[in-house]
Amino acid sequence: MALFGRLHPLLIHFPIALAIVAAAAELAAIVTGDVRWRTVAIANIRIAAAFALAAAVAGWRLALAPGIETTPLLEWHRWLGTVGAGATLAAALAAFAADGRSSGGLGIYRMALFGAGALVGLAGHLGGLLVWGADFLRP
Repeated sequence: MALFGRLHPLLIHFPIALAIVAAAAELAAIVTGDVRWRTVAIANIRIAAAFALAAAVAGWRLALAPGIETTPLLEWHRWLGTVGAGATLAAALAAFAADGRSSGGLGIYRMALFGAGALVGLAGHLGGLLVWGADFLRP
């Protein structure tokens, strides 16, 4: 089980990218009116949800490993990541109602999708701060 926790850094990059691409594709669907972008968004968020759940479980396992110091930053990262993984799952499930026939279903899907993109991006940023520190980009 300790090995699974160490896989967190490998697992997390895929759902972060997919959730953000899904949100961008849905935005393109809104702007252009082309529903093919929604197909791209739905495919990406469904794959992102599966990987986000695995990455969240691995992250919790890694955070509980011996030698890992629990800091406020780690706690924020942990909980935002967990909520972000839940939001990706919610968006993936809400995508079933996003066929365009129901404006309510489409609205719920979009809120979950854009929320997931924001949460996953923010949790990823905090994870980067944990690993690299706040001054990583400074010369």
